[in-house]
Amino acid sequence: MHTHPFPRPQQADCIRDLNKTARGDQTATLVIKNAKVVNVVSNEILPNTDVAVQGSRIAYVGKNADHTIGEQTSVLQAEGRYLTPGLLDGHCHIESSQVTPTQFARAVLPKGTTAGFFDPHEIANVLGMEGMKLMLEEARQTPLAAYMQVASCVPSTNETLETNGADIGPEDVKEAFTWGPDMIALGEVMNFPGVVHGDEKMLSEIEQTLRAGRPADGHYTWPPEDDRRLSAYTAAGVSGDHEITTAEDVIEKIRMGMYAKLRRGSAWHDVVETIKAYTEQGIDTRRMILVTDDRSPESLVDEGHMDFVVRHAIEQGVPPVTAIQMATINPAERFGISHDIGMIAPGRFADLLLLEGRLAEMNIGTTIAAGQVIAENGEMVVDLPNFPLPKQAIQSVHIDKKVVAADFRIASPTDQGEALVRTIQVRENHVDTKERHTTLPCNNGELKLEGDFSKMAVIERHGVNGNQGLGILNGVGLQAPAAIASTVAHDSHNLMVIGNDDEKMAKAANKVIDMQGGIAVVSEAGLTSLPLPVAGLMSDAPFEHVANASRAVSDALADAGCTMNYAFMTLSLLALVVIPDIRLSDQGLVRITDAGFEKVSLFVE
Repeated sequence: MHTHPFPRPQQADCIRDLNKTARGDQTATLVIKNAKVVNVVSNEILPNTDVAVQGSRIAYVGKNADHTIGEQTSVLQAEGRYLTPGLLDGHCHIESSQVTPTQFARAVLPKGTTAGFFDPHEIANVLGMEGMKLMLEEARQTPLAAYMQVASCVPSTNETLETNGADIGPEDVKEAFTWGPDMIALGEVMNFPGVVHGDEKMLSEIEQTLRAGRPADGHYTWPPEDDRRLSAYTAAGVSGDHEITTAEDVIEKIRMGMYAKLRRGSAWHDVVETIKAYTEQGIDTRRMILVTDDRSPESLVDEGHMDFVVRHAIEQGVPPVTAIQMATINPAERFGISHDIGMIAPGRFADLLLLEGRLAEMNIGTTIAAGQVIAENGEMVVDLPNFPLPKQAIQSVHIDKKVVAADFRIASPTDQGEALVRTIQVRENHVDTKERHTTLPCNNGELKLEGDFSKMAVIERHGVNGNQGLGILNGVGLQAPAAIASTVAHDSHNLMVIGNDDEKMAKAANKVIDMQGGIAVVSEAGLTSLPLPVAGLMSDAPFEHVANASRAVSDALADAGCTMNYAFMTLSLLALVVIPDIRLSDQGLVRITDAGFEKVSLFVE
């Protein structure tokens, strides 16, 4: 699957060498001696166990691998330490970490993530099929086993509700699955109302996926009152879901035969509630999968990646081996590739973690990926090649005009007095918002802000129509005059501007345009920026540098009063119209109802 320098050949190409090595007729390339092997298949720990590796795959697991050791064999003495399978992220968007696949691999491999199932629908909404191919080809050059999903919702809804930079349909889905076996599944089907109500495009995309022998992932946020809808969604072929926030959600999805993905991102703290399906209600865990969905660059540094999520699940009362199953064998089986990854067993890729200390601490000492020692003591010990980027990938912000303060003026229905306004209530550590109706003052025919209210604008940046939507947020917390602008605005990734001062909003917007994408905060203290020139979403700078710049953005927001946990992660979702209750696109306010999506006006009639 991968090319040089970290090859991952198919199992069929390796069986003769693996067979000879297991017998002792060929020497192993790597042997790990005397480990406590965490067997996620049998749910037990095997002491005093040796593992012999031939190339990228495991040849032997047993009591004594001395028969496989020769002069050229590297021998790693485990000395009784725990050896676990490499951790898998069952649902993740690399772009949300604001770094390219190469830098993402550098960030997560020392944390024990050796594989993941990545949905590149962020870059696909900007660059279409070429964006997905770019992610796939770059990821193939890293030691990470990066299984890509075909973006299913590009755009996330349709052109009447939002404007994006590309369109992906059933024939594109069919073509993408010819790119290789590492195009693993259909990415999250966010247009769940479309699927439920029989939208031909969505059903055809799922049909092409199933005909290619791949599974389809879900994104379903309707409440469970009407069970016909979830049955219709599942019957259409969707077999996994990560938009799950309660134990009841988990149980409902598993009873329908789906895989329930329990999310702990930087700002999505869902595991505390969702894991109660197991810890309090005893539901079988083998269809529960731990995922990150979105992790900010500084949270990768401060907290970790899948190691952090596994530790977090253990803290909620999940036995360590069970928690590790939820990040190894469970996702591997969900995507039908447990013959390659997810366990320590002969024939599988040698993706292995040697831990320091207690199992529950998940303290990663050594990361082995595709049979090579990749990281030790939290640091990479191999260099990853640079990946050249095409021009269209780094020049994707097509806004020709200069943004001015007047662009953010909201004309009111009355010259003086007040108006009843439909606002978006922001919720810390939650992906959803609430629709609130609030009275705000009007002066000289213009809506004015007061208290904890901010303006939000979404400006179309793909060079399609120049649309701009305007809305009002509550709960951002800005105390002083400030603004933030960003081209990271899920999922259409238009230019999003949030603030309580029109001049500062214009300054932040123009800075992002000048950078060809990224994030800018303008406050009384000055300007703080993070360039993200790759599709306006990512930087190819070292992830440590990006994490520091992202932290500076967070600090600038906090200094202006926006103190939400990983605030930018929450703000970046405010243009994602497929999550309840209400969002803003370049075409105005969009909310989710029982019937599906509908546009609504800013002013309540």
